Amino acid sequence: MTPVPTTATANGLGRRGPALVVLCFVQFMLVLDDSVVSVALPTMREDLGFSTAGLAWVVNAYFLAFGGLLLLFGRMADLLGRRRVFLTGVALFGAASLVCGLAQEPWQLVTGRFVQGAGAAMASPAALALITLLFPGTEERAKAFGIWGGIAGLGGTTGLVVSGALTGLASWRWIFLINLPVALAAVLLLPRLVPESRAGRAGRLDVPGAVLGTGALVSLVYGLLRTGASDWGDTAVVGPLALAVILTVAFVAAEARTAEPLVPLSFLSFRIRAVANGATLLFSAAMYAMAFLLMVHLQTVLGYRPLMAGVAYLPYGAGILAGMWLSSRAVLRLGVRPALVMSFLISAVGLLLLSGVAPSDGYASGVLPGMLVTSLGCGLSLPALTVAALTDTTEENAGLGSAVLSSVQQVGGAVGVAVLVALASRRSNTLTATEGFSLALTVAAALLALGAALIGTLLGKNHRPEDALDAAESPAGHADHP
Repeated sequence: MTPVPTTATANGLGRRGPALVVLCFVQFMLVLDDSVVSVALPTMREDLGFSTAGLAWVVNAYFLAFGGLLLLFGRMADLLGRRRVFLTGVALFGAASLVCGLAQEPWQLVTGRFVQGAGAAMASPAALALITLLFPGTEERAKAFGIWGGIAGLGGTTGLVVSGALTGLASWRWIFLINLPVALAAVLLLPRLVPESRAGRAGRLDVPGAVLGTGALVSLVYGLLRTGASDWGDTAVVGPLALAVILTVAFVAAEARTAEPLVPLSFLSFRIRAVANGATLLFSAAMYAMAFLLMVHLQTVLGYRPLMAGVAYLPYGAGILAGMWLSSRAVLRLGVRPALVMSFLISAVGLLLLSGVAPSDGYASGVLPGMLVTSLGCGLSLPALTVAALTDTTEENAGLGSAVLSSVQQVGGAVGVAVLVALASRRSNTLTATEGFSLALTVAAALLALGAALIGTLLGKNHRPEDALDAAESPAGHADHP
């Protein structure tokens, strides 16, 4: 299969370096808002009068909108124009951030967070699609994704530090207001740096597929988020999860019949992308749960104050940067499959080291070694996973590929937090908080080992990324993909 020439190629690649910087800073902002509220939640409750259940929706509303709307907006980006959808999403995110920063009532903050998630669902896949098209060569794409993945990883880490610092030194409102200059700069600068791109042929949005697919994702994410307050057997959990299964079956049936599906089944059956997205699901489940559990462990078991707990994460960011720097080199020299297997196993070792942290351990001797090893593996993994998940994407489906990957990350994170945090809590009810934490991180390490086995067994025998792409584009290569 020969990739369709991209609009970006036809109109010139634009000023790619500055464009990459702008796109990465926006992604940094979006990922930062995944975690930025966590340390500030108690202060928000005092200022706005949240109930305990209501406070959880400050976090959940963002994940629900972000995870549920990604596929819809990713396809819209392909059809309506990636730059246009990206800029609309950034503007919406910035406006919602202003609403959150000025909120005087709980419902205003929760509504703002939901709209923030919707803006992020528009901007994130469109940005990744633009990078995919701006950097078509294997080597330059690997480097661009290395920067993208590293910056995204830093966003999650920095969110904890920023939240602790701003909440302690100024006000929780500034964790939202600091988004405004980034959003404004992106809206003003990107139109001058990146040409518009859209699918090479006219198409229309698959409305039934959009409704069913979005409904399935929203139901799944909602049901998983409810496990934090309810047992797995409660109607509040079982109902949304059962609905998600029903809508998924209906979605697959609808996509098989329509001429222009939201997610073509052939796209999902392409082996390299399917394995990469499956591995991403396991990776996100393990890493999101680790970040949540470690932050709680630092404060409740080791006695760190919120600001110090956030600062304790700074070496994690340094490890991601180191992994990011090494990732593109590993992909180009070893190939996607060996690089991913190595990175997953490194992160698994780091999680096992963290699982052994005891209340009597110091930071340098107990927490830091496992944190550095885990973050190094994380930095190595993210760009390589992106390269694999977007293999052979074209002008027709770059936004779709990006949206599928982002959806998998969000759903994986929700699954990981819901399942592993519940596992840790149940273990701690009968033993100790430390043993629950240890058990959850051991299971997370097992998920990464499973991901490494999945990649090593199913990703293919190509040793260089060029070989992988060539195989994917040749008739013989397609014979290997069910």
